[in-house]
Amino acid sequence: MLKHEDIIAAIPHALSGVDLPELGPRISGKVRDIYRQNGRRVLITTDRLSAFDRIIGLVPYKGQVLNQLSAFWFDATAHIIPNHVLSVPDPNVTVARECRPYPVEVIVRGYITGVTTTSLWYHYERGVRELYGLRLPDGLQKNDPLPQPVITPTTKATTGHDERLTRDDILARKLVPPDQWEQIERAALALFAYGQEVARRAELILVDTKYEFGWSDDLNRPVLIDEVHTPDSSRFWRAETYEERVGAGLEPQNFDKEFIRLWYAARGYRGEGEPPPLPVELAVQASLRYITVYEMLTGRPFEPAAYPAGPRIREALL
Repeated sequence: MLKHEDIIAAIPHALSGVDLPELGPRISGKVRDIYRQNGRRVLITTDRLSAFDRIIGLVPYKGQVLNQLSAFWFDATAHIIPNHVLSVPDPNVTVARECRPYPVEVIVRGYITGVTTTSLWYHYERGVRELYGLRLPDGLQKNDPLPQPVITPTTKATTGHDERLTRDDILARKLVPPDQWEQIERAALALFAYGQEVARRAELILVDTKYEFGWSDDLNRPVLIDEVHTPDSSRFWRAETYEERVGAGLEPQNFDKEFIRLWYAARGYRGEGEPPPLPVELAVQASLRYITVYEMLTGRPFEPAAYPAGPRIREALL
């Protein structure tokens, strides 16, 4: 297990991006650099950390954790729905089949929580009971389980915040064909149930997560893309301390980036304007949490790949 001082030593070498012009134009997302080539996508997962739809800093080994943890889940959930993975030639790289992403983010929630303005709890505590075409019961407290997991879809905004959607919105606006949306709904709930089961065995609670799907011409069906059940796309709480902490009015012990959102929110930042710099200690704690949740979920020791990452990624791809 990496120690505190190991993470500090790695901070100057954290992967901000990789420029590989030999692969063609680079598309830079919040976390991934993407190259499209010969019917495939090369996805390079960097150490960039985003919160409130902003890139706020770099977290050592974060990209490796996300890529390798997603590879673990893609393999483990292939019995539920096919996915886009073709190969993982480097700890930070996935080569994927080309798909047409649906313009909908499929968010599945098992608990009512969150601090952002898009969270269920933000609206619920203000008296809202109908969201995403769902009716929420009265009497819920923050961090309570929902009666059953629910799908709360949103648009995939290129700028600004995502827009809430209902099932009827998706079909009326023809964002996804009806038969394909039915497949996606079934897959999303099955993925979440499986993820909760694996998390429970690891003494974690999978609280909520985001899935992305795309249409594959190769497979002639919707497939799972992007990432799966990572600390970036999901909330995880430690199961053994959940009831005690919630009963005492405390936040659950989390193993995702929610603690970073809470740190920024406590200082009055919720995504408007320039974010405060990411403190070194916060980056270290984030790195250790990401590594810990990787080891808990996979049952495998985390083996840090060499820094700087750029030369080895170049060697793996060119």
